[in-house]
Amino acid sequence: MIGVYNRVKSTSDLELKDRLVAINRVTKVTKGGRTFSFAAIVVVGNEDGIVGWGLGKAGEVTTAIAKAVESAKKNLIRIPVHKGTIPHEQLAKFGGAKVLIKPASHGTGVKAGGAMRAVLESVGITDVLAKSKGSSNPHNLVKATIAALGELRSPFTVAQNRGVSVEKVFRG
Repeated sequence: MIGVYNRVKSTSDLELKDRLVAINRVTKVTKGGRTFSFAAIVVVGNEDGIVGWGLGKAGEVTTAIAKAVESAKKNLIRIPVHKGTIPHEQLAKFGGAKVLIKPASHGTGVKAGGAMRAVLESVGITDVLAKSKGSSNPHNLVKATIAALGELRSPFTVAQNRGVSVEKVFRG
């Protein structure tokens, strides 16, 4: 699970961009006929290492998206981005969705599908290889991707814990 140390305290000075991942139309059959409602999942990020996700439900699509954005702003975490990619490989699972994210060399681009791509681009990662295994449910994929990113350790933290220089961490 994502540590408390990764949580972002204040959102007032951040310029967050939101990306709609999925909209789900839900039908409830009542005595008077069918009632439609909408559930929207949104990812917000500043494209500089901060990301969050939110779920909003309402009778109209625009209201559901607005609620999801507000919810996402309450769930922000900080991700270590090193030279446009992630510092190391990470595997995570949420529900039936499993995700594998690997660092990539400069110029590779974001090799990821749908829901994972929205999360990775919102963080500000420009070069990464990502694979989704198992369920393709966008809700679980977003949560698994954010869980994987939340478990990443920055090279500076690793170097400090080991008592060596950052260059030695990457040489092995």
